[in-house]
Order: sequence, then structure tokens, then C-alpha cells
Amino acid sequence: MSKKPQSKAWTPALGVALAGLAVAGSASVSDACTRILYETGSQDYIVGRNMDWADNTQTNLWAFPKGMERNGGVGEGSVTWTSKYGSVIATIYDVATVDGINEAGLVGNVLYLAESDYGPADAGKPKMSVGGWLQYVLDSFATVSEAVDALKDNPFTVVAPNLPNGKAATGHVALSDPSGDSAIFEYLDGKLVIHHGPETKVMTNSPPYDQQLAIDTYWTGIGGSTFLPGTNRAADRFVRASYYLSASPKFEDKRTAVASVASMMRAVSVPVGVKDPAKPNIATTQWRTYADQGTKRYYYDSVFNPGLFWVDLDKLDLSEGAAPKKLELTSFPILAGEVSGSFEDAKPFKFLAP
Repeated sequence: MSKKPQSKAWTPALGVALAGLAVAGSASVSDACTRILYETGSQDYIVGRNMDWADNTQTNLWAFPKGMERNGGVGEGSVTWTSKYGSVIATIYDVATVDGINEAGLVGNVLYLAESDYGPADAGKPKMSVGGWLQYVLDSFATVSEAVDALKDNPFTVVAPNLPNGKAATGHVALSDPSGDSAIFEYLDGKLVIHHGPETKVMTNSPPYDQQLAIDTYWTGIGGSTFLPGTNRAADRFVRASYYLSASPKFEDKRTAVASVASMMRAVSVPVGVKDPAKPNIATTQWRTYADQGTKRYYYDSVFNPGLFWVDLDKLDLSEGAAPKKLELTSFPILAGEVSGSFEDAKPFKFLAP
């Protein structure tokens, strides 16, 4: 089900209504993330995302080759597939793929969404662990349109047991490809909702995406140079990220373009240690990624290290029959520059299961 962009018309009555929505819609936010899709002056694209989480995500990077035999990870009845594309991905607790880019330049980002409802298990459909949902997409598709066409009929049931920290594994997925096409996938009331189009350049957490667009309509009418909401709530971060993205020049120089994306993501990050007694689940930014879809370069920016590093996919062996590889990050190693040579052979992690 696709949804069209919301109208940008603004009226005082709409402003009052949506200002209330902005408060109500973000009051229940737990862990938080932000994602943007930036167009450079050379008409290619860079995706920036923040991972905000209440505890250590125990993230590692993995390099997976094409030709891997996969399954949904939840036992009997799991969906099965063979990966068509190699990828570099980031995990959470090494039980779920939450971020990454494949060798076709398709980028995926999983962000927390408290309102997610995957519905009851359907015995008539194969099952997919929520931890494998994004990996399936990166393994299977080269473009956003391919993914939308394949997933719009909801071909499998998503199974989402709690994460190792006890939190519900609820999220929505943003996809983009080197053409700039973008889509957002979220399960609400047991049904898959897809937003596909140019309005999907920014995503945060709660509320569901159609309400995020409505909130943005209100703030667009005010104008970001006049006033911007400044809290760490998802709705406020959505507004700030949208304004920064619209105000940022489209730099042709790639180094400057990446710097622009990094600065925007840092501007909507939650500083380490910031807490709100009234909202105990406000989450610190743990790490950020910047995915250059043109060069297929994947940057990783840990808030606990002094600099960022990157992986060039063309320097990894992602051919069929190659070994899966892992770059261990849980000990916060100090890395810099291009690090494809630091990946080591490893047995793939298992997707989150009951």
C-alpha cells in the first residue's frame, strides 16, 4: 500500500492541531534513531543514519558474499533464499542486521518504531525473523522498486521475539538506491504499509511515518530559519533533520558532501550521558553510518572513538564461494581510513529467534 506525499499547505488551525500531535506522537519514544537521504551536486546520493540506543548495541560489521544459502532463522517454516548480492552490514547484538549496503548500491536502515505490529504468525506463509528482514532485502534486490514490487504483497510473516536486553524488537525499514529512489516499510496493525516516493528522505522513530509527514508540514510552514524544535524527541529530530537537509548545499566535491552529511547527523545526535528523569528511555547516540551509494563506500563513525573509518566494497571479495567475514567492533578498536583488510573469516551470526 503506497501513500502519497502530504500537502504542504499550512494554516493556523493546522498548526495548532499538529503542534499537539508532535508532542503526543513523540511522548512514548524509547530508543531513537535518525536517517536522511542527501543528494550531492553530482546527482548521486549519500545516506546518513544515527543509531541511538539505551545500552551498548554490541555492533560488529560483517561482509557477506553472494551465493549464500539463507533462511529466516525461526525454525520450521522459515523462508529460504540464496543471496544474489554481496553486502556489508552492521548488527545489533549480533542477532539482527540493522544497517548496510549491498554491491548494487542499495542501502537499508532499520530504525526503532514502538508502534510496530507484525500481526499473528500466519501458518500459510513462510516466517522471517525480524533480525533477518533487512538482510533478506539486501541479499535479494538491486533497487527500491524491485523491493517494493516483491514485498508489497507481504510474502512472509515477520516474527519478532524480544531482543537480548529484553526490549521489543520493533522497527521500520528505510531503503534507497543509487538513483535516489527511496521507500519506507512499516508494519502497523498487522499490515505492511509502504511509503514510496520523494517524500521519504528523512525518517526517525515514532509516530508512524504518515504522522511524521504531517508534523513536517506544520514546521515547513513556520520555516526552519525562524525556529526549530530542540528536544531529543523523535518528532523534533525529524523536523531538524528535514530542515538541515533542505538547507544544505548540494556539494559536488565528495569529501565535502560526506562532511555535510556527517555534520547533519551529528547535529541531530543525542550526546553521551544525556538523560531526562521524565523520559528514562531517551537514548544516547552510539554510532553513525554514512553510505555513499555511488562509490559503494560505507563509513562507520563510533561516538566512542576519535575518528571514523570506512569500507570500500570493491576491495572485499563478495563473489560466490567467498568466506563471510567479520570486523569486530565491540571492544571499540581505534580504526582509521579504509579497513577492508581488517575483516576476518567468521561463521555468520544467527538471526534473532524465540
